Amino acid sequence: MNDNAALTQLLSIMKTLRDPKGGCPWDLKQDFKSIVPHTLEEAYEVADCIESGNLGELKGELGDLLFQIIFYAQLAQEQNLFDFNDVVEQLNDKLTRRHPHVFGDKKELTDKQLSQQWQTIKAQERSARAQTESPSFWQDIPANMPSLSKAKKIQQRVAALGFDWPTYHGALDKVSEEVLEVKEAIEQDPLSDHTAEELGDLLFATVNVVRHVKRDPEQLLRSANDKFSARFEKVHAYLHAQGKSLDTATFEEMDSAWDAIKKVK
Repeated sequence: MNDNAALTQLLSIMKTLRDPKGGCPWDLKQDFKSIVPHTLEEAYEVADCIESGNLGELKGELGDLLFQIIFYAQLAQEQNLFDFNDVVEQLNDKLTRRHPHVFGDKKELTDKQLSQQWQTIKAQERSARAQTESPSFWQDIPANMPSLSKAKKIQQRVAALGFDWPTYHGALDKVSEEVLEVKEAIEQDPLSDHTAEELGDLLFATVNVVRHVKRDPEQLLRSANDKFSARFEKVHAYLHAQGKSLDTATFEEMDSAWDAIKKVK
């Protein structure tokens, strides 16, 4: 089956699932909002496949994610908003518009020049939308985006305007400053709103350091979560081998096991 035939069949399957006469009851109950949690779940499963190196499952997970897009397009078509072809056509236009160095006058650009070009094009797009929508400097940053990613987006936006540390050193110094402010706030009242605000500032400043070293904060925190979880599993096994249980072990015993495991590479 060629690509066009496979895609045509997929669109037909989606239409059948939503057919009021003989379609799937679950699919018929869905709307734009009800599918969102499934879309996020499928996106994370794709990311997990890639980060865990389980590329054998990637094809299936990408298919599940594609199904979410097909579902949204079907809902939109039913409401006479747009259809799947409209989605593809708009994407084609966007990709060619955002890559003038490839689809226009071909030229090689440095990473810095590419970043500057990208920010210029995005600014032009925001300006064009502002002609028909209520203008907002943050209008294309989703309100429900994961907070670490949103912080990075905000920082990238103001950095494009020149409001940024020239190197990571300034960002790192800011983290040290925020740590001191957190300590001071906690000493005054650990449960106060002021302490919570200072902790938020510390997280935001940390994301800025991550951005300066060209890494993604969401990805780094996922890796840290996985690393901690795997190491704590070893703490469990370490204590079990000594005839101890996590339920009864003291903090000192768990901390000692943690240190012992860290030394084993």
